[in-house]
Amino acid sequence: MDKSIRQQLTLFVDKKDASEIESVRKKFNPRQQQLIDSHVTLCREDEITSINKVLDTLQNIDTSAIIIQFGQATRFDNNKGVLLPASGDNEQFHQLRKKIFTALNIPERRHEPHITLMHPRNSNCSDESFEEIKSVSFPTSLKFDTVSLIEQIDGGQWRIIKRFNLMSH
Repeated sequence: MDKSIRQQLTLFVDKKDASEIESVRKKFNPRQQQLIDSHVTLCREDEITSINKVLDTLQNIDTSAIIIQFGQATRFDNNKGVLLPASGDNEQFHQLRKKIFTALNIPERRHEPHITLMHPRNSNCSDESFEEIKSVSFPTSLKFDTVSLIEQIDGGQWRIIKRFNLMSH
C-alpha cells in the first residue's frame, strides 16, 4: 500500500516566543499540538510541486528574517477552529512566497499568514473555550529566521527534513 506523504514549507514559531500559543494548543487541541509545533505555513503541499526547484530556490534565497504581525484570536470553519490571523500587510511574507512561486514558474496565490490554535480537523471550539482563548495575551509580532521543509507520512507527526536560514540584517 502506498504511503500518503505531505510536504510543506513552514515557519516555526521560536520556542521562546511560543509559550502562550503552545499552552492554548496543548489545552484545547492536544492532538494537533502533538503532530506539529506552532507555525505559520509558508507554502502548502499543492503549491510546492517541484520540490527540487523549491530546495534550490531556498538554498540561494536572498531574504532577511521575516516579521509577521498578528491580530486577535478568531474562529473559523463554522466556529470549530481558532487561529491567530496576521494583521497589517506582512509584505515580507508575501515577497518570500512570490520568490518561490516565481522560481516554480506558477502563478502566486494569495495566502494570509496565520497560526492555527485549534484545527477543525481534530478539535471543536466551544463558546467557553473561545472566551478563555480570547483572554490569553498572545504575541502581536513574531520574527521568523528559518524556513523548514517538513513532511508528514500517513497522518503522523510532521518531521523537519531541511532548514533554510534567512539572513538576519
